[in-house]
Amino acid sequence: MTDITNQTQAALAAIAAATSLNALEAQRLDTLGKKGWVSLALKTLGGMSPEQRAAAAPAIQTARADIAAALDARKAALETAELEARLARETIDLTLPAAPAPRGSVHPVSQVMDELAEIFADLGFAVATGPEIEDDWHNFTALNMDETHPARAMHDTFYFPDKSGDGKDILLRTHTSPVQIRSMLAQGAPIRLIAPGRVYRSDSDATHTPMFHQVEGLVVGRDIHLGHLKWTLETFFKAFFEREDIVLRLRPSYFPFTEPSVEVDVGYSTEGGRRVVGGHGDAPGHAWMELGGSGMVNRRVLEFAGIDPDEYQGFAFGLGIDRIAMLKYGMNDLRAFFDGDPRWLQHYGFSPFDQPTLAAGVGAKA
Repeated sequence: MTDITNQTQAALAAIAAATSLNALEAQRLDTLGKKGWVSLALKTLGGMSPEQRAAAAPAIQTARADIAAALDARKAALETAELEARLARETIDLTLPAAPAPRGSVHPVSQVMDELAEIFADLGFAVATGPEIEDDWHNFTALNMDETHPARAMHDTFYFPDKSGDGKDILLRTHTSPVQIRSMLAQGAPIRLIAPGRVYRSDSDATHTPMFHQVEGLVVGRDIHLGHLKWTLETFFKAFFEREDIVLRLRPSYFPFTEPSVEVDVGYSTEGGRRVVGGHGDAPGHAWMELGGSGMVNRRVLEFAGIDPDEYQGFAFGLGIDRIAMLKYGMNDLRAFFDGDPRWLQHYGFSPFDQPTLAAGVGAKA
């Protein structure tokens, strides 16, 4: 009994003198650990007679309880002292400016879509949307491309193995023109809209991806002619690129859904290794760049959409959103748009508060 009492007193003194949590842990192991003297003393109780056990067990249990209580109390005191010391060291100067919090950015494609909507809204265009999973009729047939039409070969289409309930082929839309068909069927004429969105074609390189973004415009009304189309596109490009020296060239082409059809070229020059829109394409140091297709809406397309082509006519155009974003903001690889690299997004992304407005400039970055 005397040995246990002496050992207990020595342990309690050592615990009280411990100046760190590591030193306290060493005392715990020496006393209450698996090989500590209290644990070893408890193991000897099994070999004692009942009389010896009755005398020794209370003393050992008391020693164990006292030491455990002392360890807990000393640990709490050391942790409190350590916290107070750390708080004393880590003072906060409330006069310092707050550290900038990490923030996300708006993808250039989303920003350009907002810019498009802002510019065309000022011209009286509504924004229309439609399904990305389309049927064959809306995507091809209603646009004057029947099943044997050679223009279908121009589109590397993703088809689904199943058909719709009425037997039509199901596919990922290859352009946003089906939105125009759906809008004309629903609203009739006159109509004025743009249809931005994702489209899908089986193609991939530095300037093509299997999924990309298009905006198509449609105007149907009385006495609409090709001059209205050129004025609309020139007005848009001047606002979008924020330059007055935009020169467009309309080149004869072929699209099944427009007649006549024209390719839209814009004059540009090369500065610092990048293309800069502006100036006449035939001027020295300048050239022409194709930006999209357009034309007067084909009579058959109006008929498919339930509009009388003898009373109404209109124009339509299509532009690649990713391409004009690359041109405006100096990007050279379309695939980077879809890599999700945070460094690229940090460099080219826009502040969520940088909403494009015609008054402030649709391309102003925060």
